[in-house]
Amino acid sequence: MDTPATTKNDPYASLRIPEFNYYLVIRFALVFALAMQFTIVEWKVNALTHDPFALGLIGLAEVIPAVLVAPFAGHIVDKREKRGLLLLCVIAYILIGAGLFLLTWDEAVAGIPLKWVLNMVYGLVFIGGIVRAFLSPANFSLMALIVPRTLYANASTWSSSSWQIGGMAGPALGGLFIYFLGIHWSMLLVVGIFLAPLYCLIRIKPKPIHYKAQGESFLDGLTKGMRFVWKTKVVLNAMALDMFAVLFGGAVSMLPIFATDVLHVGSLEFGLLRAAVAVGSLTTMFVLAYKPLVHHPGLKLLAAVFGFGLCIIVFGLSTSFILSFFALLISGMLDGISVIIRQTILQLKTPDDMRGRVAAVSSMFVGSSNELGAFESGFMARAIGLVPSVVFGGCVTLGVVITTYIISPAMRKLDLKA
Repeated sequence: MDTPATTKNDPYASLRIPEFNYYLVIRFALVFALAMQFTIVEWKVNALTHDPFALGLIGLAEVIPAVLVAPFAGHIVDKREKRGLLLLCVIAYILIGAGLFLLTWDEAVAGIPLKWVLNMVYGLVFIGGIVRAFLSPANFSLMALIVPRTLYANASTWSSSSWQIGGMAGPALGGLFIYFLGIHWSMLLVVGIFLAPLYCLIRIKPKPIHYKAQGESFLDGLTKGMRFVWKTKVVLNAMALDMFAVLFGGAVSMLPIFATDVLHVGSLEFGLLRAAVAVGSLTTMFVLAYKPLVHHPGLKLLAAVFGFGLCIIVFGLSTSFILSFFALLISGMLDGISVIIRQTILQLKTPDDMRGRVAAVSSMFVGSSNELGAFESGFMARAIGLVPSVVFGGCVTLGVVITTYIISPAMRKLDLKA
């Protein structure tokens, strides 16, 4: 087993654990497939309705069950074997993907009223939100059972990076596959991608359960994770900062309309805009693997989110495809930094028997902010216009960072080495 000294000098320390490599494939493939699926659904709904509010409803349909079920899911995850729960989640996603494949196939839905098709799409997205409530805490908990504590910071960098790259590459390649394969065949490809995490989970051995009941009531078990986050101010501040930044800086959810109505480009350029964020995240991964953010990570987190807000404002005001591309490229790099720091904080601060519940809280307030941000962007785009809504979101993000800097000395003084 690696010692702290070895870990400090070896950016690939956690990658030398075979099961962790399977874990990275699982993490990447799941978020890649889900992000690609979400992009395809967005493009299909936009083609059917040409309504930004209809795009926002996609995010709302997923986030409602994800938030409502999360406390119960986190409690169940802590009491159950994590690998087995992840297997069930992947199987559920395969079935959902098959249903979306049929609903995006024009020949399969010929004669069915448009309203019914949209409602069935939203229904499957809703079910996917329930599955995601279990997926996130199970995935987070599994990593700590695979790598030793001395490698948490290193493993969090690779894990967060694989998640970030998958989340950005999925939409990017989703746009490209829509262009080359069409909508429904791209959705079938998503179903095929889900087979990769299914195989890797079979290769990982079942893990022990660290749950300690200690005579607590069911209600106490449900709320313990939330109470821990509330008392641990560094964790709370990191979650809140990321949540509000993503919530109000969710311009990417409006990319299909920006591509067609503002930049006047097609699905190929749309895919390249999505790819810009992925390339930025990939750059972040390689840099932070060699240069871990252990010195003043709190200040660096604040700076990264502030820069992210500036990029969103530039993107919102841009009418140039090139300028928009580079604004998204830099936003991807900065967002990657914030994700890696937040995940490292969570892994190091969370007790083993509470990982599922703490991760569920994170999923409620951070993971779900992407979908809430999509809904907020769609609502504001209809209310005040597409471009003003994005600029407004970027300005709110800057305000959140400034406020956090002023009221949170714990974040300013954060030192992960300690």
